[in-house]
Amino acid sequence: MTGMYSPIEPYDQGMLDVGDGNQVYWEVSGDPAGKPAMIVHGGPGGAASANWRRYHDPEAYRIVLFHQRGCGRSTPDAGLLETDLSVNTTQHLIADMELLRAHLSIEQWQLLGVSWGSTLSLAYARQHRERVSELILFAVTTGRRKEIEWITRDVGRIFPREWERFRDAVPMRDRDGSLPAAYARLLADPRTREQAARDWCDWEDTHVSLDPQYRPNPRFEDPAFRMTFARLVTHYWANDCFLPDEGDLVEQAHLLEGVPGVLVHGKLDVSGPLETAWELHKNWPGSELAVVDEGHGGTTMMERVIAATDGFR
Repeated sequence: MTGMYSPIEPYDQGMLDVGDGNQVYWEVSGDPAGKPAMIVHGGPGGAASANWRRYHDPEAYRIVLFHQRGCGRSTPDAGLLETDLSVNTTQHLIADMELLRAHLSIEQWQLLGVSWGSTLSLAYARQHRERVSELILFAVTTGRRKEIEWITRDVGRIFPREWERFRDAVPMRDRDGSLPAAYARLLADPRTREQAARDWCDWEDTHVSLDPQYRPNPRFEDPAFRMTFARLVTHYWANDCFLPDEGDLVEQAHLLEGVPGVLVHGKLDVSGPLETAWELHKNWPGSELAVVDEGHGGTTMMERVIAATDGFR
């Protein structure tokens, strides 16, 4: 079994001015002369902890980590009412990644993405294929409308009591429409935003997994994190993740032929059914799919991810 690498600290870090009044936090750890690898965190708005530095061999990789616009150490905080979310889209994040790559003088890098980070990694690779050496994606999502409808509505068939509570927290007139859009409106109102953030994150903790080992996300206990996360997720999901064509990343995955890809997904991941990873794998020539008996994360999944990074050293 492959364990996580020992904790390390970054040897370089900073804030990158990406325009529109945004500053993006970045850091680099591992070997300055090693193979470049970029960590693409989930959410949107999930940021990334120090543990993310531990998926790569620090003696073989130059490990780049960044916090996407509006979350983590990046500024301004998307949780603040005055923060303009119109300049926080998938295209903006892709452009930020390219600016960071150029800033660090990297010609090509490996992308390691989880959940929403797998969607963003795929979208980046579609536009900048020549800059990607490999893709390692786990807890795979692709931002399709049917995935968003599943996670906000259809999975309620499995958790009916919790879903009705989630639905009934929005005004009656909004209950049959886009629930992410309804929550986005509540989160933009000073009178309702705190309760809306709590209700949204309660649902996140409900649907994320059928894995009996799963435990609630402790970060949702932090009101500031809760607000930033809820505001960014609803902003993206209400807008179909700002992807140009629904289903594009899956249906056109054949365009990634020649880019090595490893997909790792949990059989018990109820919020992100295995169907997405399976369809992506079938349409992506040369990709590998590993299915583990876990949910939206887990020990075995991490071991498979680290085995993949080791394999690409």
